[in-house]
Amino acid sequence: MAEAVPVRCPACLRENGYTVPVFPCACGSPVVPPLDLTAEPLPLTRRTWSETWVAVRCGACGREGEWPHPEVGCASCGTVVRIPVHPLTPEPGAGSPGHPPHRPRPTPAHPTPDASGPGPGQGRSQGRGAAVGGTGAGPDHASPPARRPAFRPLTIRTARDAVTTAALYLRWLGFQDVRQPDGRPVPSAAVDLRAPGLVAQVDPTTAPAGLRAVECVWLNGLTSCATSVYFALAGYTDEARIRADDLGIPLFVMDLTGMPQPVNDPADELLGTGA
Repeated sequence: MAEAVPVRCPACLRENGYTVPVFPCACGSPVVPPLDLTAEPLPLTRRTWSETWVAVRCGACGREGEWPHPEVGCASCGTVVRIPVHPLTPEPGAGSPGHPPHRPRPTPAHPTPDASGPGPGQGRSQGRGAAVGGTGAGPDHASPPARRPAFRPLTIRTARDAVTTAALYLRWLGFQDVRQPDGRPVPSAAVDLRAPGLVAQVDPTTAPAGLRAVECVWLNGLTSCATSVYFALAGYTDEARIRADDLGIPLFVMDLTGMPQPVNDPADELLGTGA
């Protein structure tokens, strides 16, 4: 657990304790945004999706990833401030022998569902992987599939946390450049997320997602020739689940611990094969 640091509110000058969040790198190591405590925190008056993320380099593997930008709300006046972070700089010796250039590495296109390896009940997934990777030489000679590290959830306290968790989970599944589209938001409680080949919606409300919500995300995916995915905090109505099964829409439900769970067969399939 990172130590709390004092952050002075620029509006009322009160100091608030802030604990730096720790995020999981794809290699399994913790990633902590390097706060620039010498710079003044900036009041957050307008939120954009691009400014919500900050590039941070993993100290263990050198992977550069985007993580939620540190923010803190003042306990006295309620002002939300964004804490400055040191920008990325080239590491000494980058590109020399033993120090390859640090650049984002693509997520495996077809990761396995569990980083801990095969276990009980995974025979079907193993057989499918051997059929794809084998060339007649038998399972003993097949190349082992790439393994995906276990997903580390982000605790959900606000609607924004739910959207952030869904975006991180989609990246973990292998979708690249997951972002909230710019432009005027659609008058809906659900929040759109887009990536190449992906249309997703996140419902952070306490009401179950209904039939219309599932059909809307399906139509958006059909128009964009993309995979449609839906996340909800409060689950789904029976009509929505039946319709999602008919249309092949993966449905995930999130609890407050931030761990998405598949609730239908298309979601199980997406979890098993990845993006």
